[in-house]
Amino acid sequence: MTVGVALNATESDNQIDATVRLAGEAAAAGLRSAWFGQTLGADSPQLAAIVGRDVPALQVGTSAIPVFGRHPLTVASQALTAQAATHGRYHLGLALGTRLLTEGGYGIPFERPAARLREFLTALRQLTETGTADFDGELLTAHTPVPARVPGADTGVPLLVAAMGPQALRVSGELADGILPYLAGPRALAEHIVPAVTKAADAAGRPAPRIVALVHGVVTDDVDAVRERATDALAFYEQIPSYARVVELSGGTRAVDVAVIGDERTVSAEVRRYRDAGATEVVFSGTEIAGDADRRRTWDLLGALAD
Repeated sequence: MTVGVALNATESDNQIDATVRLAGEAAAAGLRSAWFGQTLGADSPQLAAIVGRDVPALQVGTSAIPVFGRHPLTVASQALTAQAATHGRYHLGLALGTRLLTEGGYGIPFERPAARLREFLTALRQLTETGTADFDGELLTAHTPVPARVPGADTGVPLLVAAMGPQALRVSGELADGILPYLAGPRALAEHIVPAVTKAADAAGRPAPRIVALVHGVVTDDVDAVRERATDALAFYEQIPSYARVVELSGGTRAVDVAVIGDERTVSAEVRRYRDAGATEVVFSGTEIAGDADRRRTWDLLGALAD
């Protein structure tokens, strides 16, 4: 199993330099991949390109870029540039996004998200595989009067989706290379997410999808204090219906209920549960809430668990 981490160097005078430093530490600990969330701050494909170029031992990826407020032509250029910069080690994650950001931030109606995802992936696949697009959908149009190629990006770009709901899982199975579920515990993965996306991929004649499970987790002895901080950090997701639903399907009531917090034995056992539930890769996030010592301890354990 590939084991990676989501990097979030927010407390720094220079976020880019700090992220590269953290990525180097992650690689030294034996981790295989580093992932970057897309916020209103640093641009995640650019950050992935910089880190991937400076730390060649790591696969790098975004998790994930919302399809609302963006266009496949633009995202393809970003992805192909990152793929060329990293010599084929970049993985592009997409997301439906949320009504809060889509309507409140961009002023775009959050309508027909699964249909938009389908059209976005269809056009983006053409662009990343051939450098051209000739697509007219109901919601998106993508044409290339000149080829959209980046020399050096010759291996294609793996396309993944932060999908957890039935419609998004069906679209992802048919058109993407895998999924990036977050806050989905082993029960939700095994009983709902993995079967749905695998069935869709099989029906579309596609290979078995990658299941990159993003897990909020920390190795620590100070479990109560870290759990309290995690409760506050994750409370935002409880306002978003898709996350609230997947937490419930996982057997929890609050987002923190699916967090993995404990000693090495506890965390190792939980990683095995994710593997047994169908995860092909596990990516830990949230270690920044526990301090440097626990972060290093977490990364050392995860590095030891990597295949």
